[in-house]
Amino acid sequence: MKPKSRTPAPAAPAKPAKLAKAPHFVRIIGGQWKRTRLAVADKPGLRPTPDRVRETLFNWLASLAGVGGGELPGWQCVDAFAGTGAIGLEAASRGAASVLLCEQDPALVAQLQGLKAKLGADAVRVERGNGVTALERVPAGSLHAVFLDPPFENPALYEPALRAALRALRPEGVVYLEAARRWSDDELAALGLSVFRYLKAGAVHAHLLQAAASPAA
Repeated sequence: MKPKSRTPAPAAPAKPAKLAKAPHFVRIIGGQWKRTRLAVADKPGLRPTPDRVRETLFNWLASLAGVGGGELPGWQCVDAFAGTGAIGLEAASRGAASVLLCEQDPALVAQLQGLKAKLGADAVRVERGNGVTALERVPAGSLHAVFLDPPFENPALYEPALRAALRALRPEGVVYLEAARRWSDDELAALGLSVFRYLKAGAVHAHLLQAAASPAA
């Protein structure tokens, strides 16, 4: 008697190969390093300013600078919570004379130093440390622009950063504030600031601020 033949069980479908996570980049939008890619590290809380928001911001700044082509010649700037460095490097790309990139994370600091060397960005200085402390060390009344983009999950940083930024500003200077919510006129007035421009893009609330007593405000 022939043994019963067994139908072989169907083979389990092959698991698709796991795709490597695509690298995440942002780009410098204008100036001498236009289209340069900046890698975004996979770190909690690291949230580079979206391209659309940066483009709008630098259009605002160029209108204040009064120079065509989006240039910021001679500007003195601090990017107090630099992260990828997208905002500060954009300012340097557009002709700022001095840009301090301040960041606490050592890996991000190393990445910023590498970018500075790669671009030959002589106007850029990279510093590891607290952004508020860095602003407090800047000579009063010396900066054209302060860029504040603290981690959304640490709202306690905002008020001291705004106070330090205002002290460091020139009379015609501006503070860029990026936050998870819109800051009210009353809140800002209590800190000596007023809104010059405002934009909401997705979860980002972008404020361009000036000293409340500034005639341009």
